[in-house]
Amino acid sequence: MSASKAKKQLLESFSRTTDEIFSLNEFEELIDSKKKIRIKYGVDVTSPYLHIGHAVNLWMMRELQDLGHKVVFLIGDFTTQIGDPTGRNNTRPIIPQSEIDKNAEEFIRQAKMVLRFDDPDLLEVRRNSEWFSKYQLSEFLKLLSMVTHSRLISRDMFQRRIKNQEDIYLHEMIYPILQGYDSYVLESDLTIIGSDQLFNEMLGRFYQQRFGQKPQVIITTKITQGIDGKAKQSKSLDNYIGLGHSSRDKFGRCMKVPDELIMDYLKIYTKVPKEEISMIEKEVANDPMKWKKFLAEEIIKRYHDEASARSEREWFENTFSKKITPEDIPTIEVGGSQWIAIDLVNKYFDNSKSSSEVRRLFKQGAVSVNGENIPLFDANIAIVTGDVIKVGKRNWFKIKIVGN
Repeated sequence: MSASKAKKQLLESFSRTTDEIFSLNEFEELIDSKKKIRIKYGVDVTSPYLHIGHAVNLWMMRELQDLGHKVVFLIGDFTTQIGDPTGRNNTRPIIPQSEIDKNAEEFIRQAKMVLRFDDPDLLEVRRNSEWFSKYQLSEFLKLLSMVTHSRLISRDMFQRRIKNQEDIYLHEMIYPILQGYDSYVLESDLTIIGSDQLFNEMLGRFYQQRFGQKPQVIITTKITQGIDGKAKQSKSLDNYIGLGHSSRDKFGRCMKVPDELIMDYLKIYTKVPKEEISMIEKEVANDPMKWKKFLAEEIIKRYHDEASARSEREWFENTFSKKITPEDIPTIEVGGSQWIAIDLVNKYFDNSKSSSEVRRLFKQGAVSVNGENIPLFDANIAIVTGDVIKVGKRNWFKIKIVGN
């Protein structure tokens, strides 16, 4: 394939998921230069959970890896101790080094579902403690002297705190400076980020220019609402499809995607060809459930395999369309044949749900034994080995009585 054709294909592919490029001319020059592009991917490992929104950036980097370019996977172990204030209206708690190390390992495990970690020419892992842990105070003061207070305080989350008369701590204000300096140390040519990181990475361009480097190109990517149709995907809101979720959980969560978001999810989170997308767009309103299942299969193919996608669709249709109880449900061993209903359900959840959550399930008519609804959480029920309890839409367990 000619260089011009490869460039055209890359730009077309990126256009599906790109929001803005700073700047397009610089990006095209970078591609045309035929140099091995260094792509900075910096992660704050406060939380190790990646979802398909994060993976948009990873897949774009994977395309560049497949063209021979190199991802510099930067674990912000030093800056994580500060806590990125981006998107926060309050101060992040400082987490211990042991938790940072554990989170970093889990982050890499999930990133391996997309990025190539098997070739040192295509990926290197760095930690910013390598330079910041031995950074001299005089050098740090020099960095600070290049940026004004008014520039830092202009960030939207800081302005909100000022308006609400909430505290802003100095260590939070210097976070963008440290993140920006990372770009200089790593000699970053390109970084692919969510738009919420743009302020920090613009400081990266600033420091690179001040220290005589060519500034990195910044690509910001498109985001969608979460599977609740409201805020963007977030673990705290439980409105996300996680890379770490099982194929079954991914399929189930795709079924929660609002009809009006099916096309956005297909365009941004799958590799369904553009021509097929156009055809689906004309048909989706007539049968949204058909295309929601299609979306789920495409996402599972991407992170697992085709066989898993077929298997999960079959499981879903048998369970929810044909109302067939799944065969692969867990067995819970219990002592005795007489139980208070809520105690039995709590045993299944191993007390991971609060009493109010479990009582709500009974009130909603979401608990049954062998298909017979149990409306009262304090009902006395008689059970025998082999009874099947269903809780909510997706939880079943089988009873095995042990002991006397």
